[in-house]
Amino acid sequence: MIKLVVATGNKDKMREIREIFADLPLSIVSMKEIGVVSDPEETGVTFEENSLIKARAESSALAAAGEEGFLVLADDSGLEIDALGKAPGVLSARFMGHDTSYDVKNAALLEKLKDVSEEKRTARFVCAISCILPDGTELVKRGTMEGKIGREIAGDNGFGYDPIFIPDGYTVSSASISPEEKNRISHRGKALRAMYAELSQRLA
Repeated sequence: MIKLVVATGNKDKMREIREIFADLPLSIVSMKEIGVVSDPEETGVTFEENSLIKARAESSALAAAGEEGFLVLADDSGLEIDALGKAPGVLSARFMGHDTSYDVKNAALLEKLKDVSEEKRTARFVCAISCILPDGTELVKRGTMEGKIGREIAGDNGFGYDPIFIPDGYTVSSASISPEEKNRISHRGKALRAMYAELSQRLA
């Protein structure tokens, strides 16, 4: 069975990938699990560019370690707020510094938007996923979750910017809905399902 190596150490992300890719003929492992580490500088100006930077770095690190013939997968995601010129965007993880808590980041964004009307608080989560096949083919898929920025930090089920983001069709933050429901509507879930559809054809 072919290995799919994912550039993450996040257990929740790995569980979601394994669930969506469950019936593909792949053995799915993280780079952390196989002991090959890659941490490239994310210099892209789009989520797609950054996900490819991560996937290419991962592929190079595996080759340098003598590991070949794998599929490699990486993602980049973040929050775009229209009233802030789509910031924090690709800088979402680095907004106000990597070591700044999301409670502080979320509070800062709410402060920036305190005088912005409801109809102008539109925002979206974006996820781009890149997969490099053993023959070097590069696949990129994108998923979005549209919504708006709320007026307060709310919910305990999410992480990152989830507590201030209210998905379209909901009246509560994405941190206030169940993980299962969030995965069903999430940007990452949509991008993963698009990648699944592509891989299911290529690996048939």
